[in-house]
Amino acid sequence: MDKEPRAAGADSATSTAAVHGAPCWVSLMARDLRAAQDFYGAVLGWRFLRGRLGEQFSVAVYEGAPVAGIGALAPQLQVAVDWTPYFAVTDTDEAAARIRERSGTVAVGPLSFTLGRGALASDRDGAVFGIWEGLLIPNWHIWRKSAPAWLRLRTRNAFDAAIFYGEVLEWASDRPGGCEVSYEEDEVVLRSEGLILARLSSGASGAAPDPLIRPRWHVHFPVGDVPATVEAALRNGGLLMERHTAPEGPQATLRDPDGALFTVTTRARDQ
Repeated sequence: MDKEPRAAGADSATSTAAVHGAPCWVSLMARDLRAAQDFYGAVLGWRFLRGRLGEQFSVAVYEGAPVAGIGALAPQLQVAVDWTPYFAVTDTDEAAARIRERSGTVAVGPLSFTLGRGALASDRDGAVFGIWEGLLIPNWHIWRKSAPAWLRLRTRNAFDAAIFYGEVLEWASDRPGGCEVSYEEDEVVLRSEGLILARLSSGASGAAPDPLIRPRWHVHFPVGDVPATVEAALRNGGLLMERHTAPEGPQATLRDPDGALFTVTTRARDQ
């Protein structure tokens, strides 16, 4: 695994204070870091750089751009292996308190790291997400604008969920760098600087046995060839959970050998 290069200029020091409320990263905590790197390298063509949080954390890159983080799950943490979006906050402790006040759950943290503080939480319907206060990855603006990953929350009621996240993450505030929220075609759409960052959709059921129907944040990775990516996943121990054709092209939800769900799609974020 290569060492992460230092980025020059102010971009390398971008902090969550400048982009509060926005998705700032997606991460997977795997039981076997090397096995996870092998799987995603073979399926999505990623290579891995050593992260700034230590040897047990790595940054996946594709065509030279950062995509996501994969780390080793500490044995004492009894949490499911899954892809998790992290949202930028200016004060992790205050954000964690707002989560609890609004009947959400803070499962892990806030914890202090070299570069900042983070916590793992879930909303009122059980969808898991993270919050992060501190420095972002080098060239973070490239990550956001190149859209290597985009998010969709499937939840019981998108409007109610938008109120929860809006109050916790200070969406639709007057502060510079914040996120705008709109209601479009039965979805809540989160934007920043004109870019669509996430969509919130209604209809999930917490009692559903199917994990695809339960409330959750779905992380989507755009790929050039969805059928070929599905075949690569199956060859490398993954499972196909769902496949369908959307107006913009084919999509498939896959499960990696460790049980984490993710979706590959041809859909661009601004569609």
